[in-house]
Amino acid sequence: MTKQKTQNEPFALKKYSSQQLKNALRKMYLIRKFEEGAENCYTRGLIHGTMHLSIGQETSAVGSCMPLAADDQITSTHRGHGHCVAKGADVARMFAEFFGKETGYCKGRGGSMHIADVEKGNLGATGIVAGGIPIAVGAALTSKRLNTGKVILCFFGDGANNEGAFHESLNMASIWKLPVVFICENNKYGMSTSIERSTSIKNISDRAASYSMPGVTVDGNDFNSISQAVDTAVKHARNGNGPSLIESLTYRWRGHSKSDRNRYRTKAEINEWIERDPIVRFSSFLIENSVLNAKDVKEIEASVEAEIESAIEFARLSPDPIMSEVSRNVYTEIKA
Repeated sequence: MTKQKTQNEPFALKKYSSQQLKNALRKMYLIRKFEEGAENCYTRGLIHGTMHLSIGQETSAVGSCMPLAADDQITSTHRGHGHCVAKGADVARMFAEFFGKETGYCKGRGGSMHIADVEKGNLGATGIVAGGIPIAVGAALTSKRLNTGKVILCFFGDGANNEGAFHESLNMASIWKLPVVFICENNKYGMSTSIERSTSIKNISDRAASYSMPGVTVDGNDFNSISQAVDTAVKHARNGNGPSLIESLTYRWRGHSKSDRNRYRTKAEINEWIERDPIVRFSSFLIENSVLNAKDVKEIEASVEAEIESAIEFARLSPDPIMSEVSRNVYTEIKA
């Protein structure tokens, strides 16, 4: 018997089916286990370079992408593994990219910070702070000019809200009423600088008023709050009303990157956020509302762990790029 939905139910229960909510939880675990696996591979010397982990921010990524249609698009950041998974990426190909293998999304050329999955609508991550914001505006302009109906979700961190690209892009998107939703994942620190020291206003979403667009600050670790806010903004954009700015309050458990020693924040602060684990919070919500039970959660987690183990093995055994093709897909204009 199908459960009757009521007006007073939480947004997620009214909007999504039980299977969609279970899939959302699985994606959160997939993000968490992927990044833990990547961290472990780095420690073992299987992956080189640096990486920016979003452990603790999984709900923000998954909840934001839930309202999107399959052909909608996103732009991401240097901390973009979660966005990539949330938009439907194959973790085996993501690991292959980390390992620098030919089977990776960018043939091993992009690495952790520059994964793109254009077929699934991920236009790519970028190591440049605020670099994805004007790209999202360009994609939104394309959508409007070609009348494709696509909405673009633009992820960026709190550090990006003080960059010129942020202000120029929001202004242009507003003037032309482009179908783009700007999502600032405010995890309290831009590298080692706290938001209190770097930004003159309390809520980054207040900056939306300067560009005549809706702005809202929500708990990004609460699935209902973030998915409802993005759902409203996506509908606003799809109906031709232009952009919105959403500030998603969240927190990264790890340092800014692998070289970060976390000297600018206390263990007590980190542990306080860990105790409020957004995945546990969401799974508890689903259990309380009879969407699944504790056994189901364990089975989901176990299936994700098996997928991650298989993905790492796939990446490890994949072929290296061919050295003679190092310049493949690199273009330049030659003038006479």
